[in-house]
Amino acid sequence: MNHAEFPLISPNELSGRIDDPNLAVLDCSWYLPTENRNPEHEFRSGHIPGARFFDIDAISDPDSDLPHMLPKPEYFSKAVERLGVSNDSQVIVYDGKGLFSAARVWWMFRVFGHQSIHLLSGGLPAWLAEGFPTSNQDSEITSGTFDVDFDSGKVASMQDILNNLETGESVVLDARSAGRFMGTDPEPRPELKSGHMPGALSLPFTELLEDGRLKSVEELKQIFENRGIVNGRKLITSCGSGVSAAVINLALVICGYGMQRLYDGSWTEWASHTDNPVVSENP
Repeated sequence: MNHAEFPLISPNELSGRIDDPNLAVLDCSWYLPTENRNPEHEFRSGHIPGARFFDIDAISDPDSDLPHMLPKPEYFSKAVERLGVSNDSQVIVYDGKGLFSAARVWWMFRVFGHQSIHLLSGGLPAWLAEGFPTSNQDSEITSGTFDVDFDSGKVASMQDILNNLETGESVVLDARSAGRFMGTDPEPRPELKSGHMPGALSLPFTELLEDGRLKSVEELKQIFENRGIVNGRKLITSCGSGVSAAVINLALVICGYGMQRLYDGSWTEWASHTDNPVVSENP
């Protein structure tokens, strides 16, 4: 497995490289609206020394009504340049949960052609558990130069999902909880009906994790195989708003299944179009 295909770094490894001027450490924390947490405020209170805050909601498509949709390439380029990221930067992403929203940012960088991108295994909780320090000081940032190489093949649209209902070419893996998938639990966005797309498979992203880290490759492969997922099968990942779906993408890459498409609009887009079919135990 090459450098780009094993995207995890341990707290100990990061600590040993923290003073590397070519390193760009990004705190990518984001939380569901129901969690009532302010990630930027938490970042200001304490972050990995030298880290910059990557705001998933701000670095998104300003013209979309959907939450944190993938921005245009030039928008992403300018945003990460302001964070000091260049094409030769070694980017390390982490979040405050262990593994959640950092996977989304890892996916975004891969979509825009950046290969030198790693996630901190276990995130900020693991960093703290191993006794490494945090800082509440703003980092000095020198603007970077970041040219984008956009890969549309890593992104699925609503039209792609509609087409897939006809062709059955890809399996949709839904990262939301089983209750939301079945329609028995409400969505965190109360205007949306819960349920799932016809033919989708439920794979709650939490099943892939243990103590805020991905499970072993062997365990992950078993989880995929139990759902009939084998190497070479075309897949599309989805979730509530395109964040936790990326955890599945990450696990698939680590297992050697390659980078699969992520439905950027996810359930928020799908369920907001009332003519889209929804399978639910609460019709």
